[in-house]
Amino acid sequence: MRSRLTALSSRWRALDFDLRSLPDALAAAFLLSMLFYRSLAALLPLLPAGAAYACFRRKERREKEQRVLAAQFRDALGSVITALKAGDSPENAFCESRKEMAFQYGENAVITKELVRIENGLENRVPLEQLLEAFAAGWDVEEIREFSEVFAILKRSGGNMVDVLGRTAVLLQERIDVEEEIRILLGNRRMECRIMNMTPFVLVLYVSATSPGFFDVLYHNLTGIAFMTVCLAGYLAAYALGEKILDIRV
Repeated sequence: MRSRLTALSSRWRALDFDLRSLPDALAAAFLLSMLFYRSLAALLPLLPAGAAYACFRRKERREKEQRVLAAQFRDALGSVITALKAGDSPENAFCESRKEMAFQYGENAVITKELVRIENGLENRVPLEQLLEAFAAGWDVEEIREFSEVFAILKRSGGNMVDVLGRTAVLLQERIDVEEEIRILLGNRRMECRIMNMTPFVLVLYVSATSPGFFDVLYHNLTGIAFMTVCLAGYLAAYALGEKILDIRV
């Protein structure tokens, strides 16, 4: 029963998230219809393109949240390893880490809320490896998933937990640092790509304002519609290619 309620709850959250993306889809379809066809009649056929843009924006926001969480998780790992080296159990180490993360990032930070869930689960006698697995599954951050897998293996097989987790934490922290450096290096390129994506809209608005009627030959006739459709396809292809080039992962 509990699993069914959890599944229904997650489906509802996903639906709500999609509904909140509807304004992005409508805005993108409206801009494309006005730029390439200057007609609201094109809004409906362009809704799939708007929906694709909304999905991309939703994915981009999700990835940004994941990057922030990964950076916070890096600091939480450092706190956990320090507590383990001091002789604390893994459960106590995560509880102590929650206090440090609350002091460093605040009670409303994502990492603090997730560590609070882990702490509450431990109070209810839920195994730590299950809580970490749920944490990793909820956010789909590779570093968290790999750490939870290593921790679960250590709990089952035994071994020097402090040493293994310490080395794992160092490797994960290095990967997070490299990804952050790549993101910073690509920051200017991403901004240039965003500017280039908006350039056609700005140019059309400028020319339309300074030279009324200049683009009239491109609208409301078959030849103009065919030409602008080819331009739209080229614009969408260039947009997708630019995002693909900048999508560099470690």
